[in-house]
This record gives sequence, C-alpha cells and structure tokens, in this order.
Amino acid sequence: MEVSLYDKIGNEKLRKLIHDFYTEIKKDELMAPLYEGDFEGAEERLYLFMIQYLGGPTTYSEQRGHPALRRRHVPYPVVDDTIAHWLRNMQVALSKSEIEEEHQAFLWEYFQKTAEFLRNRP
Repeated sequence: MEVSLYDKIGNEKLRKLIHDFYTEIKKDELMAPLYEGDFEGAEERLYLFMIQYLGGPTTYSEQRGHPALRRRHVPYPVVDDTIAHWLRNMQVALSKSEIEEEHQAFLWEYFQKTAEFLRNRP
C-alpha cells in the first residue's frame, strides 16, 4: 500500500504550514481585507482541503461538498496582485516549515498552478 503525501508530510507539519500562512495573510495589506475577519474559518477550510488533496481524510468534502475551487473564489479578485501576494505569503510559510524539501517543492508547484487556475479576472 502506498503512503499518501499527507502521511509523509504529517498532520502537525501541515497544520503549522497553514497556520503560518494565515499569520502572514493577516499582515498583508492587500490580502487581509479579502478575508473579512474570518481568518480562523479560512485557515480551517484550507487545512481540511489540503489534508484531503494530499490523500488524507475526506473531512473537507464531507462537511462542504465538492471543493469547487473556481466557484468558491468567484467573489474574490484573483488577479496578478492577489496571486503574487498569496504566493509570497505561502512561500514565507513554506520556508518556515519543517516539511522535507521534496515535499515543499511538490506543494509549491501545486500552489503556483492552482493560483493561476483560479485567476478569474483580466
């Protein structure tokens, strides 16, 4: 049986990555207002999504249904500036993490591709 990336990374390291990311987001003058003060909810949703995406428990879908990332991001301007800020904040969080380099590389590639996929305005 193949071990999931979720198991390889570990729940604690993943939780810390997402928490550190939102610590950065709260300080970002462009990004913070988009969360309308719901940092805890956003952090929990991203955490549960990443657990599921990486092959862990499917709690995200059980609670929220299909991820439908594009639909869920329609209300928010996913444009050059927000993409750059989101990625920069995630890069800071990744650099603070104790996640193995090869797994960081996988996550970074995923975050870059997904950010571009979510672009929703010219």
